[in-house]
Amino acid sequence: MADAPGPEFRSGFVCFVGRPNTGKSTLTNAMVGAKIAITSSRPQTTRHTIRGIVHRANYQLILVDTPGLHRPRTLLGQHLNDLVRDTYSEVDVVALCIPADEKIGPGDRWIVEQIRQVAPKTTLLGVVTKIDKVSRDEVAGQLMAVSRLLGENADVVPVSAVQGAQVDILADVIASKMPEGPAFYPDGELTDEPEETLMAELIREAALEGVRDELPHSLAVVIEEIVPREREDEEPAPGREKPLKELLDVHANLYVERPSQKAIVIGKGGARLKEVGTNARKQIESIFGTRIYLHLHVKVAKDWQRDPKQLRKLGF
Repeated sequence: MADAPGPEFRSGFVCFVGRPNTGKSTLTNAMVGAKIAITSSRPQTTRHTIRGIVHRANYQLILVDTPGLHRPRTLLGQHLNDLVRDTYSEVDVVALCIPADEKIGPGDRWIVEQIRQVAPKTTLLGVVTKIDKVSRDEVAGQLMAVSRLLGENADVVPVSAVQGAQVDILADVIASKMPEGPAFYPDGELTDEPEETLMAELIREAALEGVRDELPHSLAVVIEEIVPREREDEEPAPGREKPLKELLDVHANLYVERPSQKAIVIGKGGARLKEVGTNARKQIESIFGTRIYLHLHVKVAKDWQRDPKQLRKLGF
């Protein structure tokens, strides 16, 4: 455990919650200052509670990015909801994310009810996300609406994670709610998520881009093997032996529920799977700072979202 710089240091855990696609993962990445949670225009993209770590001179925040809470239709959906509810009671602050460009609806009220039932003593605050999409007057109106939803004693902070607007202010407000105590992680550490999980999530994000609505909930990615090997640099210095650079061979399986979905992921002549591999590799290399060679295979696991045995096999 890292030592804290002084008695006023604060540290604790915060969970971003909200309906699917309210900007929770984008906000997590903006606060951490690096990509540790995948983002997508598709609802229910996040499937793991990813811990991002925010380091400041006088506080440390551990961000728990949960899946979007929703009314489940499958066993996987129920599992994701259980993950979220378990998190509520284990964190110091729950931050409810509601977009500036969407009216508060029954789903938001249902989430507030769930939070207050499961974790009545946990501090709840509001975050109005995506303020770059609307006018100042509309932001002001949404701030008032969220305040009415949560009660006058709850803080409500407007942010634009894409533009970085108010992100530091939100971090300061959250930190003010945290107990005094030492840092949980060494300075510079950004996440405690295993490498395999981050890689699998980045591959799934790449595979979800530009596909039809039927695919997102049916796609799972499992890293089967990561094998380090040495490779020769293509352009050695003149007169010298070829230096070696580390390369990771990453073998991953992409699971879908039907053969028709397999065809979508692979694309004509394998073109789409190749594009997925290229995009995922760039993201993984930028995060891990290591050359990556991806070996992607698409497999059918029929109705895996409703099969407890297959859910366990796929890591849920």
